[in-house]
Amino acid sequence: FTTLAILRLFSQSKLDAAVLEVGLGGRLDAVNLVDADVAIVTSVAMDHMDYLGATRELIGVEKAHIYRPGRPAICSDPEPPQALLDHAYAIGADFWRFGQDFNYQGDRQQWAYAGRQMRRASLPYPALRGANQLLNAAGALAALEALAPRLPVSQQAVRQGLLTVQLPARFQVLPGKPAIVLDVAHNPHAAAVLAQNLDMMGFYPQTHAVFGMLNDKDVGGVVARVGKKIDHWYAAPTSGARGASAATIARHVRAVVPAASVSEHADVAGALASARKHANADDRILAFGSFVSVAEAMRAIAETSGTVQVTAAHATPSR
Repeated sequence: FTTLAILRLFSQSKLDAAVLEVGLGGRLDAVNLVDADVAIVTSVAMDHMDYLGATRELIGVEKAHIYRPGRPAICSDPEPPQALLDHAYAIGADFWRFGQDFNYQGDRQQWAYAGRQMRRASLPYPALRGANQLLNAAGALAALEALAPRLPVSQQAVRQGLLTVQLPARFQVLPGKPAIVLDVAHNPHAAAVLAQNLDMMGFYPQTHAVFGMLNDKDVGGVVARVGKKIDHWYAAPTSGARGASAATIARHVRAVVPAASVSEHADVAGALASARKHANADDRILAFGSFVSVAEAMRAIAETSGTVQVTAAHATPSR
C-alpha cells in the first residue's frame, strides 16, 4: 500500500519525470507494476537469494523483468548474465548494452560519455565517491539519451547534477578526525566495491568497523571481501525479526578472519561509541552492513555531533 500511495501522490503532482527504484530483484517488487518508459539494470549481484535464486543467471532473469517490449532497456553491468540478455531480446526490448551501445572514457580531470548518437564531453566526475560511479553515471546518461525526444536535458543540467548528486550512506565520508565512512554494503559484490573504495581513500593507520547485518544475508561473504581492510571489528545487533545478533556477527567474522580483533556490543550506538573511544585521530571508522544498522549509526552520529541529517527515508528501509 505504501507503493500505491507514493504512485498516487506522484500522479497528482504533475511531474516531468519520476525515477523509481525497483527493489527485491525486479519481477517480484510492487514498483514493477509500472510500465516505465525506460528501465535500467545497474548491476547483477548475489543478493536476496532466498527469493531470486542462487546464481547470477537466475537473478539476472528476475532483474530483466523490469524491461518492457519495445522500450529502452539499459544495462550498465559490464558482464551481464546471458539470461538477462536472452529475456531482453525475447520480449523485443530496445536493449542498450554497456560497451556496445554506450560507454565512457576519462582522464584525471574529466570524463566523456558516448552513446548511440549522443556525445557528452568534458564532464566533471560525480560527487559520489567510488570507482563504480562512472558506470552508474553512464547508465543514467544512456537513459537520458533514450528519452531525449520527450525529456531533453541540457549539458549544463547534467554537469550540475554530477557535481551536486548526494546519496546518503553510499560510501559517504564524514569530515573530521577520525574520519567516519557510512556504507550500506550488505552483499559480497557491494563489499568488494567498498574494499576498493577504502583503498582509494589513502593511508589510515587503523580502520575500525561497526558492522551489523540481517540473518538472511551472506555475512561471511561480505566479511571475506572487506576483511583485509579492517583492523578492529565492533559487532552490533541489527534490530527487527531478521536481524543478526552481535554474537552471530562476531562468529562470522572470526570464521573468516580467525585472528580478528572483535568486540560485541548491545546496539549500534554502543558499538560506534566504543569505536570512537579506541580510534586515534588519524584512524577511520567504518559503519557498514544492513540499511537498518547504518541508519542507527547515522542517528547516533546526529545525536552526538549533529553532522548527519537523518530523515525517515533513511531510517526505515526494509532491506
